[in-house]
Amino acid sequence: IYPTVEPQNIPGAGGMLVAQRLANTVDRDGATIAILERGTPQLAYEGDANAKYDPLKFNWLGSLSSYADDAYLVLIMARHPAKTLEDLRKSTVALRLGGDKPGSTNLTFAILARDLLKLPIQVVKGYNGGAPMFLAMQSGELDGQVIGMGSARGAQPALWNGGQLRPLLQFGRLTRVKEFPDVPTGRELLKDPSDLKLLDYAEISFFMALPFLAPPDVPQDRIEALRKAFMDMVKDPAFLEDARRSGFDITPVDGDGVRKLVERMAATPKDVIQRYVDIVAKGRNE
Repeated sequence: IYPTVEPQNIPGAGGMLVAQRLANTVDRDGATIAILERGTPQLAYEGDANAKYDPLKFNWLGSLSSYADDAYLVLIMARHPAKTLEDLRKSTVALRLGGDKPGSTNLTFAILARDLLKLPIQVVKGYNGGAPMFLAMQSGELDGQVIGMGSARGAQPALWNGGQLRPLLQFGRLTRVKEFPDVPTGRELLKDPSDLKLLDYAEISFFMALPFLAPPDVPQDRIEALRKAFMDMVKDPAFLEDARRSGFDITPVDGDGVRKLVERMAATPKDVIQRYVDIVAKGRNE
């Protein structure tokens, strides 16, 4: 017996509209759950006036992905003269990376690659998603973008499998992803402890890349049932086959694991968060 599921798409405000509805208006009976954009909890700790919710009060059910088999790549066209990150460092011509709307992860990490890692990058804003940026990359308008490995492989199989794309740098990783053992992580490039703390905060959300949650104050027995159902789902052979065909990275995290990541966000020193906010805001407002 399967429950009837009524999906509802609520776009806007980087996931804050969903979080606010979950926190403030929906019934606390366990019948309403949501999936959030991974960075939505952080907005509450960054002082966003529109983030009217407490991430620690949500009941976190789990995440479909821990990013264990994925990486957030600075991905460029293979025809670009920079073959490695060291080539880019020596270049006298800035790498043109595309960026989406303010608040988008691709724009944020393009800015961090430039301003925190001190790479010669020109951030070109205003693209509406990865697909237009791939078109701009093929036409020569852009050199690259920052995008998830799984997303790029799934959305652009011809470019990916045809060797037309090259990663220079990977974020969202404690170690190098196995597919690209010669491509450095952002953490490897930073030596200053304050810079490493900032990048650690910026990358936390990758490790709960596709989080599911329920409202606050749902009876505990229902939360336990939902958490068990979530973990049963991510082990189900039919679900895993559907995910494989769709190119989804399924490396699940349970509800307790997601909550611990949110607790790490909340425990980040305020000066670290403020420095992160200032760097990203400066880049967005240029």
